[in-house]
Amino acid sequence: MFGLGNPELGVLMLGLFVVFIMLGFPIAFTLMALGVGFGYIAMGDTVFHLVVQRTYSVMTNDVLVSIPLFVFMGYIIERANILDRLFHSLELALHWVPGSLAVATLATCAIFATATGIVGAVVTLMGLLAFPAMLRAGYDIKLSAGVVCAGGCLGILIPPSVMLILYGATAGVSVPKLYAGALLPGLLLAFLYIGYVIIRCAMNPSLAPKLPVEQRNVSTLKIAIALLTSFFPLALLIMSVLGAIFFGLATPTEAAAMGSLGSLILATAYRSLSFVKLRESVYLTARTSAMVCWLFVGSFIFSSIFAYMGGHEPIKNFVDWVNPSPLTFLLMTQVIIFILGWPLEWTEIIIIFVPIFLPLLQHYGIDPLFFGVLIALNIQTSFLSPPVAMAPFYLKGVAPKHVTINQIFSGVMPFMFLVLLAMLVLYMFPGLALWLPKVLYG
Repeated sequence: MFGLGNPELGVLMLGLFVVFIMLGFPIAFTLMALGVGFGYIAMGDTVFHLVVQRTYSVMTNDVLVSIPLFVFMGYIIERANILDRLFHSLELALHWVPGSLAVATLATCAIFATATGIVGAVVTLMGLLAFPAMLRAGYDIKLSAGVVCAGGCLGILIPPSVMLILYGATAGVSVPKLYAGALLPGLLLAFLYIGYVIIRCAMNPSLAPKLPVEQRNVSTLKIAIALLTSFFPLALLIMSVLGAIFFGLATPTEAAAMGSLGSLILATAYRSLSFVKLRESVYLTARTSAMVCWLFVGSFIFSSIFAYMGGHEPIKNFVDWVNPSPLTFLLMTQVIIFILGWPLEWTEIIIIFVPIFLPLLQHYGIDPLFFGVLIALNIQTSFLSPPVAMAPFYLKGVAPKHVTINQIFSGVMPFMFLVLLAMLVLYMFPGLALWLPKVLYG
């Protein structure tokens, strides 16, 4: 048997993981199989005790209980057609803005992102709802596709983000603090998207023709009624959930339970909740939660064996050899994560590669909370950048046949540059992520 301190074996395990993922093997079971296989080589029969221990610790993790509740809340809002009402009311309210349908789409995505972190559901739903509406109005295909894909990914960053819950559980960082830290950068990115669309459409009106006169001549009373019956109830629900978390009135799990109940009440009030929709929401929640749970079990087993064999040592030695400054180290890690976003999804990055950098943060004096918010901002690119780019593929699956994947990829590129701009702003002004947690929690 190999003993403690086999870093080459750990690096080999990490390399095989990347190869198997690129070949299309399931992530969770690949993690567990490699962890148990290499663990048996390094530890013998002890690895089976470790598997049981890690699986039990994940199942009893209180923080992770909030994930199925937030996911259920999002699916209820999606299935109950609440998003349709929200988009229609914002479309009426923003009819005077250049690129009004695109701006309404981004605003709807940002609001829905605060109700759920389900990226695939947001992109798909807005691809069915807003994308055809923009194309019918004569909007540019590339601009419309970029708006839907970029807006649909905001749920990765804006609370209550499932990614931030996983990062908090992995890094041992308070989830309420992470939510508070991610709120302002998330709003910054959303406003950068909206500002870009308005400026570009104002400079080139042919990209987004004005709506017909009958759609623009809407009375103030009709707009107010539409907002009162769609925007404000959902906004009140979201503010209640996030406010309870931010001000310490409830844990994320308790607030998620309250949000789930609120979404059921809201759907019932709109008379859009049926047994079929409730059953679909429960089924989708169970499927998503099971995926996240097994990913976490696999990652805990994999990372434990990786650490036991000293797999971090070659990376630490390389960093020591380079001897970067704290800023250079931060830039280097973000470049690596940005590149990893091309072939991998955010789940693999968070549960496998981020823990490699976590032990080095203290040495360089980097706040894990700031690091987590920066990663959440960076990982927007993993949904937008080819060749994996799940958001464009989600949209392609529901888009009209004449819309090509190359047009969608071309449309998301300007929004990728806006993500990089937001990261630069966060580098220059770290208080955007650290100020609100400091005010709320000291």
